[in-house]
Amino acid sequence: MYKQPERERELTREQMRRELLQKSYAAEKHRAAKKKKSKIKFVIIFLVLAILISGGVLVKLWLDTNPFKVPGVITYDESLTAEEKTYLSSIFKDYEGENAPKMLNHDVTFSAESTTKRKETTDGDILFELEVPTVDFYSSELNVTSAEAETDKITWISFNKLTPETRLVSIDDKYFLETMDEGAKYRYLTIKSSDITETKSLIEEKLKSDNKIFPEGNSEILSLAQTGVTAITRAMTITLNGKAGGRGSYFADNIKDFLSSKDLTHISNEVSFADNCKGSTGTMSLCADWRVVDTITAIGTDIVELTGNHNNNYGTSANIKTIEKYEELGIKTFGGGKNEEEAAKPLELNVKNQKITMLGYNHSTSTKGNGELADGNDPGANGYTEAKAKKDIEEARARGDFIIVDIQYSECWSYPDGYTELPRCDYPISGQQAFFRQFIDWGADVVIGTQAHHPQTFEYYNGKPIYYGLGNLFFDQTYWPGTQRGYILTHYFRDNKLLNTRISPTWYDEKHQVYLTDESTSEKFIKRLMEASPEGK
Repeated sequence: MYKQPERERELTREQMRRELLQKSYAAEKHRAAKKKKSKIKFVIIFLVLAILISGGVLVKLWLDTNPFKVPGVITYDESLTAEEKTYLSSIFKDYEGENAPKMLNHDVTFSAESTTKRKETTDGDILFELEVPTVDFYSSELNVTSAEAETDKITWISFNKLTPETRLVSIDDKYFLETMDEGAKYRYLTIKSSDITETKSLIEEKLKSDNKIFPEGNSEILSLAQTGVTAITRAMTITLNGKAGGRGSYFADNIKDFLSSKDLTHISNEVSFADNCKGSTGTMSLCADWRVVDTITAIGTDIVELTGNHNNNYGTSANIKTIEKYEELGIKTFGGGKNEEEAAKPLELNVKNQKITMLGYNHSTSTKGNGELADGNDPGANGYTEAKAKKDIEEARARGDFIIVDIQYSECWSYPDGYTELPRCDYPISGQQAFFRQFIDWGADVVIGTQAHHPQTFEYYNGKPIYYGLGNLFFDQTYWPGTQRGYILTHYFRDNKLLNTRISPTWYDEKHQVYLTDESTSEKFIKRLMEASPEGK
């Protein structure tokens, strides 16, 4: 067998080493060449892009300064009013005339159109003005016909000038803050041009700075319905087991659609649910059958006020179980609670970017001693003290919240025997006016009496509304016409401000079913309350 000499083996290893080094050098040279080629390619791409960008800039500069360029002409159609032409001219003053410092690239024609219904818009349309029909705060008008809307009964104002001091009314039963598509006057500006983008942008910028951007729909508006006394008890339990056939939602049949359509619905329920609750008449110890929880849910209740006197009538355990039921249903509570600390907590709401604090106090014949007010670990209503109310309002103001104060006040007990009217109870009772007004003086935005079984008047005091008593929503007091009445307040908010409050009178019949009253009845009722109003004096 051949054996390779040592010298020959050394020469072979040296040759292999050299070959490997040559291959390594060749690979490194290839990588360097490739890297250099990549850099050159990047530089070329960069230079091409720079040339293209520079060329675009130069072209734009040339177009903007081209002395041969013909400026776009602005034409104002005869459909525009003189004021509208002046307004648009103020926006485009730098674009008009031979020596104008700026020029439009395209001819533009402006025209305008008024409608009584919101229209389907194109890219060239802008809602230029939105006017709503209003009356004085103390007017009894709630609804007018289209013909009446053009008389001096109605004052048309820009939507963005709407405040609670004037009341929005319906036109042909169309209430703008509910429909958003009718019940108002819509003024549309139409831009005709081969390129409307720049023109439209300039107009919208000016409208925004002038606070003339109007809501497109209900998504920008928060509606909060507040109601008076709910006490589904006594004779109503008899009705539940009789005419209602045991159906718990029976009492809400005629009012549920109206109330459940609101973003938030409030009731002031004075009566707790209790096991084995029996129907009765005449007693002042009140309970509600568990089945009528369905009436409360049918109207879309979101908030239950607990400032009433009767929630502990069937024991503290019934009150606690009732509050726990509200919690289970996702219903918020305030003005009362399972203990004194909970009862005193304000209700802070933040819905559709509207921040609202609701405060509820019991200031009537109730006391801790008689078991109606929350006391320590015992449930009940939130008792009123001046120090507590001032502190609550001050803290809510610091948060920047809109503040609603609800009061359980004493009753008007002047009813004679028999089914008769008693206008005396339309007025604030002794001490009530000064007591309610002080909350406005402390910084509240709205003050409402939710205790009154007989509806009371209202007023606009120091720039804020006060409603002394909303009357009954659900109750069995059919023995006087005054206690069968009530009214619902629907507050409408935008941009954390109260736009307006709608008043909707109600009535319940001998079957204890509640419904909205017709226009004639409603306006007579409001007129009667206005005759009792102190009118801010």
